[in-house]
Amino acid sequence: MNWNYSTFKLFFKEIDMSLKCEINAVRRKITRGLTKNIGQNKFDYKANSTINFKNVLISRPNHRLGNLLLITPLVQEINAVFPDCKIDLFVKGGLAPIIFENYPTVDNYIVLPRKPFDNLIKYFRVWFKIKKKKYDLVINIDKGSSSGRLSTQFANANFKFFGELNDEIIQKYPDYKHMAKYPVYEFRHYLNQLGHIDTQKEVPTINIKLSEKELQDAKFVLDEIVPSDKKTIAIFTFATGAKCYTPEWWNPVYEKLKATFPDYNIVEVLPVENVSQIDFKAPHFYSKDVREIAAFIANTSVFIGADSGIMHLACASQTPVLGLFSVTIPEKYEPYGNNSIAIDTNTTNLESMIEIVKSRLK
Repeated sequence: MNWNYSTFKLFFKEIDMSLKCEINAVRRKITRGLTKNIGQNKFDYKANSTINFKNVLISRPNHRLGNLLLITPLVQEINAVFPDCKIDLFVKGGLAPIIFENYPTVDNYIVLPRKPFDNLIKYFRVWFKIKKKKYDLVINIDKGSSSGRLSTQFANANFKFFGELNDEIIQKYPDYKHMAKYPVYEFRHYLNQLGHIDTQKEVPTINIKLSEKELQDAKFVLDEIVPSDKKTIAIFTFATGAKCYTPEWWNPVYEKLKATFPDYNIVEVLPVENVSQIDFKAPHFYSKDVREIAAFIANTSVFIGADSGIMHLACASQTPVLGLFSVTIPEKYEPYGNNSIAIDTNTTNLESMIEIVKSRLK
């Protein structure tokens, strides 16, 4: 290796990133150990009284696109049961207001800074903001989240749900493990304990609620990229870490798609990193606007991509999604609804995958 300045810089950057990852892992382990026993579900009501929640706080202090999109089914469920209820979201980063832009019942965003030790004053102000407002109900989405449990404990509310596992629900619903579904099942069970009638409806799909204008604008963009007289297959070849498939995996898939579906356009949706595992061979679309990306995918016939935030965004666009899984657990993150399906690429060969694509295009 030629150890020039750039090489040294890259070398020490990788060491720095590795140390930060190890420190964060230790920090998370310690905080989870300290907070795992904090709080228990709180019920403050009189027998035979009618519960009608007007103000709810959902705690999901996370900044990742996928994790925030996975909250949308619970928000829809609360809207369905309590149409007049206003919802505040305790989150990180700036994506939540974009994702929930067309959810009029989402009222306020209480946002933790992504780097609390760099913004200590802002960090503590956020916690006092939680305490200041009176809520009817606080829901912690992730039982393993230290900040989620602390915020639920800290919040001022008569009813609190910390997200404890419930064997009754686990036995009742085979899809309980799914990150978008179990909060809905737990919410229904919690309401059932308060006297509400249990519902057997399907869990709402992940939904970013695109407007007609967003869809029309994206259709114009799609038509500028590929012929408008053909339907389109969207592929997303990137993902983070071990979830990312190699060029050696993606190139045969792309060539097979072209050969099998000559009457379809094939467009690659590019990640924010602007990289391609097929070396930009296909017509491609690039944007940093998550709503524009979702609207673009909504104008395609099927989306194929690995487990990632963009895969969940594709689900939120209401397009059929073929989610590719090799290292993560499909039961927790698989696409569902709108004829979507998870594909375990450890056990599914290319020919079988193509047959699944055919079934979604009928």
